[in-house]
Amino acid sequence: MEAALVSAATGVLKPVLGKLSALLGDEYKRFKGVCKEIRFLMDELEAMHAFLLKMSEDEDPDVQDKVWANVVRELSYDMEDTIDDFMQNVDDKDAKPDGFIEKIKHTLGKLGKMQARRHIGSEIKDLKKQIIEVSERNERYKTRGIFSNTRNASVDARALAILEDASKLVGIHEPMAEIIKLLTQGASTDEKPKLVSIVGSAEMGKTTLANQVYQEFKEKFKCKAFISVSRNPDLMNIMRTIHSQVSGLHFDNTEAGSIQQVIMNINGHLADKRYFVVVDDIWNVEAWDIIKFAFPMTSSGSIIITTTRINEVAKSCCSSFSGNIYDIKPLNSVHSGELFHRRLFDSEDNCPPHLEEVSNQILEKCAGLPLAIIAISGLLANTRRTEDQWSKVKDSIGRALERNHDVEVMMKILSLSYIDLTAHLKTCLLYISIFPEDSSIHRINLIRDWIGEGFIPKEEGLTIHETGERCFNELLNRGLILPGETNEYGEVRYCRVHDVILDFIKSKSIQENFVTFLSISNPKAGTESIHRLSLQGGKQENSTIPTAGLDLSHVRSVYGASVEMPSLEKFRHLRVLHLIHYVRYSEQNLENLVRLFQLSYLNLRHVGIRELPKQIGRLGCLEVLDLRENPVKELPASIVNLRKLSHLLVEYGVKCPDGVAKMEALEALKEVGVSIQSLDFVSGLGQLKNLSNLALDSNTNDTIEAAEERNRAIVSSLCELGTQNLQSLTIRDGRGLLQVHLCELTLEKLVNFFLAIPQIPKWASSLRNLQKLILEVKGVKQDDICMLGALPSLLILHLKEQTMSNELRISGEVGFLSLKIFIYDAKYHTVDHMFAARSMPKLEKLVLICHVAEADSLDFGMENLRCLSTIRCEANGDRGIVQAAKTVMERAVSTHPNHPNLLFLRVDKYVWSLIPSFD
Repeated sequence: MEAALVSAATGVLKPVLGKLSALLGDEYKRFKGVCKEIRFLMDELEAMHAFLLKMSEDEDPDVQDKVWANVVRELSYDMEDTIDDFMQNVDDKDAKPDGFIEKIKHTLGKLGKMQARRHIGSEIKDLKKQIIEVSERNERYKTRGIFSNTRNASVDARALAILEDASKLVGIHEPMAEIIKLLTQGASTDEKPKLVSIVGSAEMGKTTLANQVYQEFKEKFKCKAFISVSRNPDLMNIMRTIHSQVSGLHFDNTEAGSIQQVIMNINGHLADKRYFVVVDDIWNVEAWDIIKFAFPMTSSGSIIITTTRINEVAKSCCSSFSGNIYDIKPLNSVHSGELFHRRLFDSEDNCPPHLEEVSNQILEKCAGLPLAIIAISGLLANTRRTEDQWSKVKDSIGRALERNHDVEVMMKILSLSYIDLTAHLKTCLLYISIFPEDSSIHRINLIRDWIGEGFIPKEEGLTIHETGERCFNELLNRGLILPGETNEYGEVRYCRVHDVILDFIKSKSIQENFVTFLSISNPKAGTESIHRLSLQGGKQENSTIPTAGLDLSHVRSVYGASVEMPSLEKFRHLRVLHLIHYVRYSEQNLENLVRLFQLSYLNLRHVGIRELPKQIGRLGCLEVLDLRENPVKELPASIVNLRKLSHLLVEYGVKCPDGVAKMEALEALKEVGVSIQSLDFVSGLGQLKNLSNLALDSNTNDTIEAAEERNRAIVSSLCELGTQNLQSLTIRDGRGLLQVHLCELTLEKLVNFFLAIPQIPKWASSLRNLQKLILEVKGVKQDDICMLGALPSLLILHLKEQTMSNELRISGEVGFLSLKIFIYDAKYHTVDHMFAARSMPKLEKLVLICHVAEADSLDFGMENLRCLSTIRCEANGDRGIVQAAKTVMERAVSTHPNHPNLLFLRVDKYVWSLIPSFD
């Protein structure tokens, strides 16, 4: 069966269709009358689903269609709740079978009871009646085709940017100079055209920047063109326009044959000429893959500039012509203030003193986005110049309390980015509106939220979590979310959302009744059902937002920041529950947890509970349970009944019950203290065929005999797992395990920390799939380096060496052909001539933690790392010597071809801060 996806566009129509389909199985033929009604519902809902998906891609949908879409979405939620309630309440006293289909079988097996038959029959017929009423009402008032549907044509904001006079632009000169440098350096010797792809999110001024460079250079080229591609390009018209501009022909005089013929005409015309072309606003690689063939690759001295919102498109443009990506930056604080004050006061000096503070606060929220500054200053131009009125605008940035042309233009541009997303990405983006302004949003928790709600599609060959990672990265790639905190390995741990984009997706969420927002200042909800609830308190922790009188029974997700959590008994259809946001949540408040039969993701991290409800095994839909940072000592025996549980995250000191082998869906099990588990539990790990991510603590106070017996059981389980799906193994204190020869594993990640192992295990040479290796080891030998260098897939290597050893040498012969990040943590060592010629040919980031004995001792052969872009050095030693060594490194960086970024720190007290995170 196709994955039952939840969508902001279609509500829960897909899950409803799946559940109705289950009712048509062989076990339910006794429902002859109802089966006919179910088939009718399915046919109607399939048609509705297809229509709503199509409408979600319309930039300006018909008003009547929007009304109808809202009604259908709400109906889909009601239908799913009705079906779920029926299956749960037919016989609530019986033990609950696992899973929806199993519940149906269990319930319908009892339908010799006429009351149950009449109940489901009545519910299905009532749903059919509602569907008919909704459809008839829509048809009755439908006006499309009867009245003229003409709309005023809007002016493309890019066209306005092109017409902007250079003297009015702020902060343009520095990026122009950087672009010109990229286009002109080495131009006399290059045989290919020079290409620069300007990339950045909506509102950043990419078109304006490209146009200013174009205006600066275009008179030097006989053949030139400036063309915008847009989201849904007419490639024939685009190619004819390019032909018209570069040849000087009128558009009507260009051939309108096949696209291939037009491309050949352009290419032939430009074959022996220098040309300058700007291809603006490219939305997908496929469009560029056609357009690029119009431009000869042998035209020395020619220039191509492309602009795009999407990183993958920029990379594709550059790979075609060996070009450079220019990541456009927001305006700095000086230029932001200049643009803002020029539009409102003619100059900064004319800003009234009583508006200075609120002006600065508004600029901070605009975060250097030119269009946001222009839009908000336009709104303020029509607002009384009082601090109170401007503060109201500051608090509503992006929501446009008043109709304002500049704000509408800004929203139009953001809408284009939103509409271009697939249906499931739109839904994932809208969900982020549930978090308060300025939130640091945990990447893994966000992905688990999406999965728990059913937003993520299943992709062949990937786990649902891997697909969720792809969705997250796609939103990052498009600039719709921004990276926050990243770890040493370049992995984004937290993300954030620009205030303007947050308010845009909030407005979308409100329009589609996707999230309901309640706060201290706005404690009232609308009249529609609440599907997702965002409780946003004030500055005081555990604020109370009144929820009395609100129907919370339809809520799927709840988020609370600094608020008191309503009773769980009100949320009977909850899918996602984060109590991580509440300071403390006692066991008494969890008494109704076991009644949340639809719960998929439960995050109880750091809420102070000491034990879980004994009947937690009744939560048959639970997939993720996070209990970390709680004083829980033992898990209830019923937890092994959670047959859908894929991620179990606990503290090392938590005792797990026997019978783990029953939990066949487990994909991740962290962080298990082996010494307190039974041999039955340890042996059962090897039977978890889906387990891909395992974190263990093998530190023990057992007798030697008991420890050896336990280690044998662990090794046996690891060998069984290694031949199946195990991809990531993290061991806290691997002295007793990693020195034992393990059978050939398929690991992609191996981590040991806390206590060092004596040496790098020889069996590591068999890890052909290993991409990340983090080891704390007593000593590293040259042979170890050669062994690790031969691993073909290794991308990240982090070695912490405890004791002094011989100096290591890395050369082209050693290997490391794929390595991108190398962290060498050796506080007792001086690093001298470590890297020889052709070392680590793809290394981008180097972190060295070392001792400096003399200024010139920090000569590690940086010049031989040709792809190096980032260096971090933490040095201990005499203050004067370390300072001199820093100067030597700065000089080496300045002469390196890549001019890598350098962060040099002197540390008096050594602390190993690079402990792996367990998200």
